[in-house]
Amino acid sequence: MQPVVLTRAEHNISRQQISENALKVLYRLNKAGYDAYLVGGGVRDLLLGRSPKDFDVATSATPEQVKHLFSNCRLVGRRFRLAHVLFGREVIEVATFRGHHHQVNTNKHISAQSAEGMLLRDNVYGTIEEDAERRDFTVNALYYNIADFSVLGFAGGLQDLDARRLELIGDPETRYREDPVRMIRAVRFSAKLGLSISPRTEAPIKTLAPLLADIPPARLFEETLKLFLAGQGLETYKQLHHYGLFAPLFPETAEVMGKGNNRYGRFIELALANTDERIAQDLRVTPAFLYAALLWGPVETRTQEFVNDGGLGYYDAFMLACDDVIGRQVKTVAIPRRFSSVVRDIWQLQERLPKRAGKRPHRLLEHPKFRAGYDFLLLRAELDPRLKELAEWWTDFQQDNPVKPQPRHADLSDHQAVSDHEPAKPKPKRRRPRRHPRRRKEA
Repeated sequence: MQPVVLTRAEHNISRQQISENALKVLYRLNKAGYDAYLVGGGVRDLLLGRSPKDFDVATSATPEQVKHLFSNCRLVGRRFRLAHVLFGREVIEVATFRGHHHQVNTNKHISAQSAEGMLLRDNVYGTIEEDAERRDFTVNALYYNIADFSVLGFAGGLQDLDARRLELIGDPETRYREDPVRMIRAVRFSAKLGLSISPRTEAPIKTLAPLLADIPPARLFEETLKLFLAGQGLETYKQLHHYGLFAPLFPETAEVMGKGNNRYGRFIELALANTDERIAQDLRVTPAFLYAALLWGPVETRTQEFVNDGGLGYYDAFMLACDDVIGRQVKTVAIPRRFSSVVRDIWQLQERLPKRAGKRPHRLLEHPKFRAGYDFLLLRAELDPRLKELAEWWTDFQQDNPVKPQPRHADLSDHQAVSDHEPAKPKPKRRRPRRHPRRRKEA
């Protein structure tokens, strides 16, 4: 693991491209006598001429030592003990150099694995060379040294970046078993950066894809946001299918499409292409609309099953199907309630939009999620000619009956509370009642 070192004159990274807060962390660690490096995706993206979304730091300081240096620091994580240095909304993640799993020392640095080889706890600290060996892909084993502004590339990472090749460090099967999420990270980096996955890196993926079932659903929710809301969602979706990784994430949807119903696959591709286009235009998107599209096939299929086999009326069957599909999905990929409630609204509007008699259309225009439901209808109409007239009717009706503009489905940030109205105003601080001195009783 001897690094290739690029001096300041041999690379294109400038401190002006690095977050001011990340520089503060790097400088303070260095001044306190610790090794401090910008690491991973931030260095990789800067070398590629991209603008990183976040900056991570690797250091020889332990999490407790980092916390001692920064009053605005909190320690997080059980499996990976990390220090988060907070600067308002920006969080600089600081990780201590990782060591090898078999190492044991007297500072309670513990490593543990499951029977399948997945790391459960991993707080073994080591050197920068060992830390680089513990990184997942060679293009992430890149370090920017704040001491002399050089770049260190381990495991051939700089050469692989030049060759646009995604290469896993170490034995691929062992590394995937340690953390199965690395398989979907491989797909994400390939689609995002235009890297080809090397033959040895891709070889075990289809066999090991079922290991994703062991990953906590909350973690997979965060990973799916990165998969589909980074601007390359359509290409990512195609690669997930190619490597057999889509079914472990969305088993209900995969089962429906596995029965030969390609209409739902085309619908998902249409939704993802629309999302990618909006991201390219720097417009915000919300996971709720995307999840509504990803799970629409199971909802329609399950509704028909309840009608045929359960003897239910269509509306009751549809409402039951909505709850059933979301209930099953959250066992695999958790969907927070603030998004799942919007998903339900979008689906239920598909049943309400065809009912255009009397004052119903006017009332629907005032529905908080009308625009999301309308946009969903437009996507459906692109694949179903029977919905063309309905979609055109609602387009004309809105033009003839203008209302106060509301944000469209994709005008909501992926992490903000979902509301199509004005953002909630901060609650006024409650004034603490003044305390009056207690009167002493007269004797």
